[in-house]
Amino acid sequence: MTQSHDGRADVLWFLPTHGDGRYLGAAEGAREVSLPYLRQIAQAADELGYFGVLLPTGRSCEDSWVIASALAPLTKDLRFLVAVRPGLQQPSAAARMAATLDRISNGRLLINVVTGGDPVELAGDGVFLAHDERYVVTDEFLTIWRQLLSGESVTYEGKHLRVDDGRVIFPPVQKPYPPLYFGGSSPAGIAVAAEHCDVYLTWGEPPAQVAEKIATARRAAEAKGKTFSYGIRLHVIARETEAAAWEAAESLISRLDDATIAKAQATLKRQDSVGQSRMMALHGGDRNKLLVSPNLWAGVGLVRGGAGTALVGSADQVADRMKEYIDLGIDRFILSGYPHLEEAYRFAELVFPKLPLRATTGRPVGHARNNGPFGEIMANDLVPQRQVSAS
Repeated sequence: MTQSHDGRADVLWFLPTHGDGRYLGAAEGAREVSLPYLRQIAQAADELGYFGVLLPTGRSCEDSWVIASALAPLTKDLRFLVAVRPGLQQPSAAARMAATLDRISNGRLLINVVTGGDPVELAGDGVFLAHDERYVVTDEFLTIWRQLLSGESVTYEGKHLRVDDGRVIFPPVQKPYPPLYFGGSSPAGIAVAAEHCDVYLTWGEPPAQVAEKIATARRAAEAKGKTFSYGIRLHVIARETEAAAWEAAESLISRLDDATIAKAQATLKRQDSVGQSRMMALHGGDRNKLLVSPNLWAGVGLVRGGAGTALVGSADQVADRMKEYIDLGIDRFILSGYPHLEEAYRFAELVFPKLPLRATTGRPVGHARNNGPFGEIMANDLVPQRQVSAS
């Protein structure tokens, strides 16, 4: 199920099921979550040729399975990276959900395995296990889940989970099951990834740190006789010029005050996620230490958990930084930008043509032109060319 790295990449976008806006940490310019707005983003990503979209998970988000099920019939080629939550779901129920969504989307489901890293939020969901013990649950969950979706009758008894003659009657489209994406920076997390998963994910750390993490994950996979594909989660602020990009970055955090940053950092510090700790260490909550690598800016992480860094620069600079990650072995990028609708267009228009994508031609553009009888472009008869990333 994994793909050998051929020097090319797929690009996924992000569905902001927790809300969107022009400024971080502020109500000004904020957009509430609604199905019509999420549909706009999904259909834009589909038309622009993004490989898929990531749907986040957690109590601050709308449910990713419900949203993906609502949007799948409204899109054509777009894949949906949806979370399974070991400890919150039974593997048999999650397997049936996955098989159903894979069928109704005609094989467009991707699975994001999320163990969870916030003990406070997990306690609110009834999970009171320590960090490494949660990965024991994840290992047992995926053992059962994979066997069920592979068409097996499963009888299993582990430390936390037990199944007696479990089955999935209606199989998924993808064989043996939709690809498993997994991000975990701790030794316990990497061990589970090496045992079960297809795509190993990292948040957007500087290239040297990403190289180190990939090397660790590769050794763990090789010890199991496996290979990974590798993905990275980043925000992007790409503009025609570097100056314009940095102006946009500063605008994004321009409504943040010290009290808001301190409150957000205190909330993030309670997590026992190794990946989150690595993100926070890049800037230490100091808005004067946000440039952590060339064109890699940690401003988003001042108030946002998870992915906290953005590639900031001209289209050429952003593409060059992405190529550096590709050279390390990254073959899929999960990107986002604020607001997500406009930035999906901006990134595709500016950066797609500069990347070694797995596909470089899109659907036929038809005969429509922006040269109607009114307006200043009425004499324009050039048809814009489309660049896409979908395989």
